[in-house]
Amino acid sequence: MDEGNFYLPPRSKMDHPLDDPETVEAPDDVATERENRRRARALREFGATTIPAVKSNIHTMIIVGQIEGHMVLPNQNKTTKYEHLLPQLVALEQHPDIEGILVVLNTVGGDVEAGLAIAEMLSSISKPTVSLVLGGGHSIGVPISVCTSYSYIAETASMTIHPIRITGQILTVPQTFEYLEKMQDRMVRFVVKHSRISEDRFRELMFRTGELARDIGTVLIGKEAVDCGLIDEVGGIGAAMRKLNRLIEERRDGTPGGPRGGPLQ
Repeated sequence: MDEGNFYLPPRSKMDHPLDDPETVEAPDDVATERENRRRARALREFGATTIPAVKSNIHTMIIVGQIEGHMVLPNQNKTTKYEHLLPQLVALEQHPDIEGILVVLNTVGGDVEAGLAIAEMLSSISKPTVSLVLGGGHSIGVPISVCTSYSYIAETASMTIHPIRITGQILTVPQTFEYLEKMQDRMVRFVVKHSRISEDRFRELMFRTGELARDIGTVLIGKEAVDCGLIDEVGGIGAAMRKLNRLIEERRDGTPGGPRGGPLQ
């Protein structure tokens, strides 16, 4: 063979040396390398080296950032897409192993109709549900917070109640204002039906002036949301899980423990 002309056999399709039969390491080394890769991926994506996996009869639904509706929001926005949550709720209603749903909220609000759609689905599901407001449950996050079987708010969490606002092109005709009024009435009636607050009190909080810098409305923090009848109790994740487990036990025993209300009449 000519010294300057070497023949190299075609390389296998397997890209990683661990997959190459000629360079296979001991089984323990392979397992260690795979575990290191898994830990690196978990650290990169979740900020932790290990993610505890627990088989549970409770499903946790996280609603964070801005609730995205029919319009796609910019990439820098942290969003919760309603088209992801609605099929998930349908599957949870049918899943035989899921007996309860915990809804954790830290949202600034978002699309009104998308938020109401999520709230309607949660309120009409047949299984016990508990909501927990952490950080904030603002604007259209309020109906989602109150639509469950029982609701909690963290001591430092806040909720902003204000009139419906729209952005973009607006036609200054009576029909536009009538549409906004109808949409606002839908939200008010839903919140009143699924909480202990009265309609007059809720509208009073909604139209209060002097509390927000650029708008009319009210900010409720922790116990204030409970005192006005909007949220059931101040508590954290431990209290929410204990309550949800009690509701599940009541449902197993045949005791009424489902949602406070159903779809709007």
